[in-house]
Amino acid sequence: MPVELSTPLTLPSGAVLANRIAKAALSEALGDRVQAPTQELVRLYDRWAASGAGLLITGNVMVDGRALGEPGNIVVEDEQHADLLREWAAAAMADGAQAWVQLNHPGRQAPRGLNREAVAPSEITVTGAPGVFNKPRALSSGEIGEIIRRFTTAARVVVDAGFTGVQIHAAHGYLISQFLSPLTNKRTDKWGGSPANRRRFLLEIVAAVRVELGPRTPIGVKLNSADFQRGGMTEDESTEVVLALAKEGVDLLEISGGNYESTAFMGAADDAEASTRAREAYFLDYAERVRKSLTDSGAEMPLMVTGGFRTRSGMSEAIGGGAVDVVGLGRPLIMEPDLPRRLLAGEAGARPVKPRRLRIKHLEGMGELMWFGVQLRRIGRGKAPDPNRHPLRNLPHYLHTTGLIGRPARRSLAG
Repeated sequence: MPVELSTPLTLPSGAVLANRIAKAALSEALGDRVQAPTQELVRLYDRWAASGAGLLITGNVMVDGRALGEPGNIVVEDEQHADLLREWAAAAMADGAQAWVQLNHPGRQAPRGLNREAVAPSEITVTGAPGVFNKPRALSSGEIGEIIRRFTTAARVVVDAGFTGVQIHAAHGYLISQFLSPLTNKRTDKWGGSPANRRRFLLEIVAAVRVELGPRTPIGVKLNSADFQRGGMTEDESTEVVLALAKEGVDLLEISGGNYESTAFMGAADDAEASTRAREAYFLDYAERVRKSLTDSGAEMPLMVTGGFRTRSGMSEAIGGGAVDVVGLGRPLIMEPDLPRRLLAGEAGARPVKPRRLRIKHLEGMGELMWFGVQLRRIGRGKAPDPNRHPLRNLPHYLHTTGLIGRPARRSLAG
């Protein structure tokens, strides 16, 4: 039978996605000042629950309150916010979708205004963002073990709260991605050096979370196809990581790429292939190569690609042609929260949305992020998105609602 967007997908764990459309992780940043879920976040996911997507993946949920990636991060270290997590999960699953929490640790990508220090595999600072990030401190072997335990604890807490699975964020230059990349991992112990040692951190997290959650709870991973930086993790090495993840029984691999130094995940990689852009999805060519590698090795693992999908025909071609099993939609679901339902009903695709620009070259990227962030907050307050909102209105609104100015730094990781 031909595979279509409406075709259900049974994952290796036995969990079933009702269709092939997923709401991908977004930087919702709707936590309160103690990093707990808010009613805005609950209302936002109640709206997305009715979207028609078969899978909703939350934005960054951090596993350590001393290591925040941005203002408004939710943090899960224990059951302190269990009631709010249950309310969030119930909202996300109100219409029967699978709802997974994306678990993450920022590593060196921890803004200095939010954190007393940053940690990483090695003491290598983020380039291209002077003053934004502290020089990181290299983690001890004992601290690495503690972070692995934090991932398992957070996974257990969110699943106990009602979420149906988790996604481990190993892309976009965050901590796990830092361990994978030879640019940021210069260690000479068992956590660095060879490619096998550099992927050990990710594989041990996946294995530990699997033991904690059991074989019937879905575990996904978000992975870079490459760092898009000279000397970084290449597509060939990324493929080796994929094959190792398949052996661990990962339920769904989401393919992305880049980091804060090379923002391929925003579709802005300088070396992105023209053919990939023409085919709508940024990482579809790599997904096809991964599929072939999995097939050649006799392994199977469902694949998801997020980034660039806008038309029903493009999504259907990617699914029907076997390149991917799930298409991820991010920003289109901010402006059109009901888009999956309409696509499944046969509509042609997302309506074009072009955020109004600041016309200040060095601030365009940040301005666009704030523009979409404000739209998320509008939905969380029960309002409709506003495609005509001027970007100059967003900066004071963003600073006020996130509390970015004046927020106290967190305690030291060493403490």
